[in-house]
Amino acid sequence: MNFRRRGPEEPEINLIPFIDVLLVVLIFLMLSTTYSKYAELQIRLPLANAEPQRERPREVVLAISGDGRYAVDRRALDSRSVEALMQALQGAVQGVQDPVIVISADASTPHQAVVTAMDAARRAGLQQLTFATQRSASGR
Repeated sequence: MNFRRRGPEEPEINLIPFIDVLLVVLIFLMLSTTYSKYAELQIRLPLANAEPQRERPREVVLAISGDGRYAVDRRALDSRSVEALMQALQGAVQGVQDPVIVISADASTPHQAVVTAMDAARRAGLQQLTFATQRSASGR
């Protein structure tokens, strides 16, 4: 018979279950907090503290009214389609080196009208877009 005392066994910490629990908690937090911050934003557009707009020869102004009508360089368009807007933009930038399209939309313009204008500019091959805003009263 063996009556010798065994030495104390060293405790063993198994990290695999701990890592599994942490991954589940991480996934839960990622899924529950991804979109919650956007639901509480209150935004008012289009105000900005920027320099006043200056006339530049290579700028083409694309105006969008509150009800979604378009005007390219102060010429109103009859149609609201992407194709008609694309043709009007191509005609306005003809002969202009590196044109800049300035989208000047009313604050109450539907988002879809602005996206349609951006899509028409992309289809016309125009890469430089900017947005016109008005100066806020507190930015002076």
